[in-house]
Amino acid sequence: MSNFNPTRRNVLYGLGATLGTVAFNAMLRDEAAKAAAATPAAGPLAPKDSHHPTKAKSCIFLFMEGGPSHIDTFDPKPKLADVHMKEFQRDDKFTSAMNGGKRYFVKSPYEFRRAGKSGLWMCEHFEHLAGVADELCIYRGCQAESVDHPTACYHLNTGNRFGGDPAIGSWATYGLGTLNQNLPAYVVLPEGAFPQGGAANWSNGYLPAYFQGTPLRPAGSPILDLAPPPGVTREAQRANLDLLAKLNVADAARNPHHDDLAARMESYELAFRMQTQVPDIVDLSKEDAKTLEMYGIGQKATDSMGRRCLLARKLVENGVRFVQLFEGGWDSHDYLERSHKARIRATDKPIAALIADLKQRGLLDSTLVVCSGEFGRSPDNGVRGGQNVAGRDHNAKAMNLWLAGAGVKAGTAVGATDELGAKAVEVVHPLKDLHVTLLHLLGLNDNKLTFFHEGRYKQLSQTGGEVIRELIA
Repeated sequence: MSNFNPTRRNVLYGLGATLGTVAFNAMLRDEAAKAAAATPAAGPLAPKDSHHPTKAKSCIFLFMEGGPSHIDTFDPKPKLADVHMKEFQRDDKFTSAMNGGKRYFVKSPYEFRRAGKSGLWMCEHFEHLAGVADELCIYRGCQAESVDHPTACYHLNTGNRFGGDPAIGSWATYGLGTLNQNLPAYVVLPEGAFPQGGAANWSNGYLPAYFQGTPLRPAGSPILDLAPPPGVTREAQRANLDLLAKLNVADAARNPHHDDLAARMESYELAFRMQTQVPDIVDLSKEDAKTLEMYGIGQKATDSMGRRCLLARKLVENGVRFVQLFEGGWDSHDYLERSHKARIRATDKPIAALIADLKQRGLLDSTLVVCSGEFGRSPDNGVRGGQNVAGRDHNAKAMNLWLAGAGVKAGTAVGATDELGAKAVEVVHPLKDLHVTLLHLLGLNDNKLTFFHEGRYKQLSQTGGEVIRELIA
């Protein structure tokens, strides 16, 4: 007589074992067995074929949190000089209740110049990025939906303004796997503090836990407890993991509805494998002095971003599929001239070095680089205490971003905003089309890259979108 006392969960799970579901599950197991026999070593993050031929094998996404001003970076608006400090009319679409509704047009505090053979417009303070201008494709027609930082961050990173959905890096690794099984497939490099919305910006959402982003700490050991404790050998670790795996396999057989258990088992194995490769990758002290200087490492203004840009290059060089950097401080509601200048100074040299370094190593042809904030800025500012503080508000209807590398139409500016920079008016597309385009450049079809959840197949674009062909070479 069996001593098995089923729990309520076991009973409910067993209710699915009707004759029809038994047959269906048997078919699924048979298909899974055939697939496993064909690729016995394949795991959930093993490399997968793309949906269509593509150059890009990996992606580095530079997220400028806070909303950089397109008007003061890559989209000059000389018309603003003609209306500088003129007050909006009460019915103007930019009028707000702030400060009694008094708001004023503000010209850019910066000069602009053409850069590279392509003649792309750039703010005067992009001293280094101007040197790689011919690698960039600047897109001026993108529009977001939210002007609230957390929801806008979620929207750009996951396709959903309210969070809880998989990040674009999770979708990419779900569709393509990764090229190095000893490293995380999706690595996140935040600055000192997490961005608004926190870790949900790189969550796996409803995808299996294998595909979540792995953040590396910006200071100290990038991953805690990476090295084994003193006196513990790799042989002892291996024996412990083998015993744990044996127990977990038995538990998984009793509770097949616990999907996260397999991911947890794989994470233990990945952590064990990472001990052999991660220390060398994250150790920047072995880089030559010329490389460190090129990225601005050791220089106060650029050290943080420089370290993360160099680490991003080393990660993709070692087979990581998707790397995302977060750099904040772009929310310039006041003192724009000072704040944006400081942000440009902190990022200009490291980002230019990243692009140049990828190119000289032959990696730019296989790496897609994207740089974007969550929205753009408005052509106006308010007055506080009777004083003009020359900042800009959030603007979802006009934002600039740029792409470089594999498959991108380099040395071009695509789309346009109106004469004041208030709204995109040419080659206008919503964020979901940008998402579809990024997946396309990585060889993935958004309509095929789906996951069944809550009774329907879901995708990054939520409801489908179109590729922005003007961005593609």
